[in-house]
Amino acid sequence: MSTLPRRLVAEALGTSLLLATVVGSGIMGVTLAQGNDAVALLANAAATAAVLYVLIAVLGPISGAHFNPAVTLAMRMQRQIGTRETLCYVCVQCIAAVLGVLLAHAMFEQGLVQPGVRARTGAAQWLSEAVATFGLVLTILVGVRVRAAAIPALVAGWILAAYWFTASTSFANPAVTMARAITRSFAGIRPQDVPAFVAAQCVGAMLAVWVAAWLLADRPARPEDEPPGS
Repeated sequence: MSTLPRRLVAEALGTSLLLATVVGSGIMGVTLAQGNDAVALLANAAATAAVLYVLIAVLGPISGAHFNPAVTLAMRMQRQIGTRETLCYVCVQCIAAVLGVLLAHAMFEQGLVQPGVRARTGAAQWLSEAVATFGLVLTILVGVRVRAAAIPALVAGWILAAYWFTASTSFANPAVTMARAITRSFAGIRPQDVPAFVAAQCVGAMLAVWVAAWLLADRPARPEDEPPGS
């Protein structure tokens, strides 16, 4: 197993590159779409799903490729990581997410810090975030037990779909949500809308942990322990 410093560097790289992609593709999508929000959203969703697949495939063997405090907390609730490691992961993820947004702004020659102005509030948005995070965490917790090798594709597929079927466009990540409050791009969110988004994400994640535990209660702890043909 990689040492904690190496795991933290992997988490930092993955989270920062994820945010650079989310924000950068949002900026590029709007520029190329010339006012067509559907085209901009398609570009944003496709780029995010693609980079998630790559980052999870490459960095997963090193850190687990959480890139998301909700995922890290879910792993802690399942006692797969310790409290100290959890705290380190969450701190690194939040810092790296902000750095990723700053990197995207720098690449497009924009102001580095831009307080978000895009309103994302209301019951439909909060429900969407709970659903998006529930689905993401459930996909990961069940996927690592039944189809571990497919996790990069499973996560990328869920996020790509959730971009389109949720009203919030599937932030599904507290670190991502906080970092996107400092961009006025297509991917941004008003700072005052962040707490409710994060609360909804936490509810979705906790529900996913409970459902995953129930679904997997009668399965072996590891995929390799399953009987042939299962």
